[in-house]
Order: sequence, then C-alpha cells, then structure tokens
Amino acid sequence: MRSIAAVLAFVVGPACVWGQLADGVRVLVEQNDLATAERAVRAARAKGGATPEVAAAISWLGRGALAARQLDRAEAYATEARNLALPMLGVRGIDADPWLATAVGASIEVHAGVLAARGEIPEALAFLRQQLKTWTGTSLTERISKNINLLNLEGKPAPALEGVSLLALRGRPVLLFFWAHWCPDCKADVPVIAAVQRRFAAQRLALVGPTRLYGYAAGGEPATPQAERQYIELIRQHYYAPLGAFPAPVSRANFQTYGASTTPTIVLLDGGGIVRYYHPGAVTEAELSARVQAVLR
Repeated sequence: MRSIAAVLAFVVGPACVWGQLADGVRVLVEQNDLATAERAVRAARAKGGATPEVAAAISWLGRGALAARQLDRAEAYATEARNLALPMLGVRGIDADPWLATAVGASIEVHAGVLAARGEIPEALAFLRQQLKTWTGTSLTERISKNINLLNLEGKPAPALEGVSLLALRGRPVLLFFWAHWCPDCKADVPVIAAVQRRFAAQRLALVGPTRLYGYAAGGEPATPQAERQYIELIRQHYYAPLGAFPAPVSRANFQTYGASTTPTIVLLDGGGIVRYYHPGAVTEAELSARVQAVLR
C-alpha cells in the first residue's frame, strides 16, 4: 500500500494527470486519513479549478466521512459534490462523463446514508425512490436500487428474476450470486460459494447466478451481444466450473431490480421466497454458511 505522503505527492504534484486525483483520494480515504485527502482535493482544485474529477474526489470525502460517522461533514461533502457536478452536465447525459456519474451517485448514496444513520429510514427511502425516478435509464439505477435494498429488502418477498422462475424453487433455500465476466472478486468468491454448496447439498440449496452484458469482452474490446454472451460462457466454464451447472440468466433488468451495482452481490432467500440476506460485495465462507444455517432453522 502506498504511503500517505506518496499519495499526496502523487495527486497534487506537477505530474498529476486525469484519474490520479480521485484514485489518490480514494486510497487516502481507505487509509482513514480524511484530513490529508481533503488537503489533496483543495490543492488540486486550487491548481486546476472545479472539474468533474474534483467533484468525484469530493464525493469520496463524503463516503469517508460517512464511514467515520461524521454525519454533518459527510452531508456537507455530498452537497458540495452534487452542486459541482450537476451544472457540469449541461445537455449531456449523466453517463457522458464517468466522474460526473460517480460524483452524483455518491452524493445520493451519502445523503441517504446520513438520513439512515440518524434513524430517518422512511425519509432515506423516500429520497432514494425519488432519485431513482430522476435517474431511471442511467448507470445510477443499479446503485440507487442497491441503497434502497440495503435499507428495505431483507424480510420482503424476493423480486422476480428474468430468465429463472423463483416460484419453481419454493421450498428450497436459494442463493443468488450476481457476477460479471470482468470481476476478480466474483472469481475469488467461487471457492466460498462451492464450499457452501457442498455443506448444504442435503438441504437442497439452489444456486442462481445472474449476470449481464457490459458491451465488451476480453481486454475491454467492444463486443456485440452475441459475442459477449459467448465470452461469458467461456469465462463461466473456465472460472465457475466448481459451481456446477447453475442457471445464469443474462439480464440488465435483474441487476437493476436487485441493485447489483457491486459485484459480486449475494442474496439469500428462504424456502418461502423471502429475502433473508442482502450483501453487496464478497463474503466469507463462515459468514455465508451462518446465514444459510439460520434460514434452515
């Protein structure tokens, strides 16, 4: 891991180029050094003005402050990132610039997180649902849905999936494993999922692995839907063989419904089709086994 001093020099030094500021600030935030991260952002803004990447970097400050439970500070960063990013959109769509999408998406996430941390869950959900309407059809859809689901999905009936009937699996615990062909964390979770499958085979644990098209294949090369589907199957055969012949519906709608902007996303259903565990990100074998065991009691 880079030292804090090295990161600060990296993001505000004379050689700073596109991408280095936001990535450097992210490193500092992950090292829990919010003060140095803010100095880096302010120095970069003083040098280069308000840019989409500056807005994205400020949104990282918001996430760091929220993680540190500095709620007023997190809200201030979220507001600042949003107020910088939205006027930059002009007539462009939100997805014309990935830094603007990051800034706006994170500002929404942080504001909702602050409300939730203050115990204002209904207000957080109302805000997220309003934002979901505003940004429907953009890359923010999955991210906003994820935050709604984190607050509201557990204990509710599982939404339907395109390509697989969850009704046909009633009576069995069901593990949904949202993955992407480019995702290293998904591949790293294969041994975890396989071990849990073996442990609960007698209880007929079912595995469904939804995925989606991203418009590219090996090496990030653009690919037609047909070519990308073929590539997905090759990746599945090579990396996911330990999981057996699980159904893997290819659908962006599934990712939007379940808010799978993070891959992997793990969702566990009980035999009645109720969501009992919703987890964006990788999971340990111990954690997942405990969750499945709880569903079976």
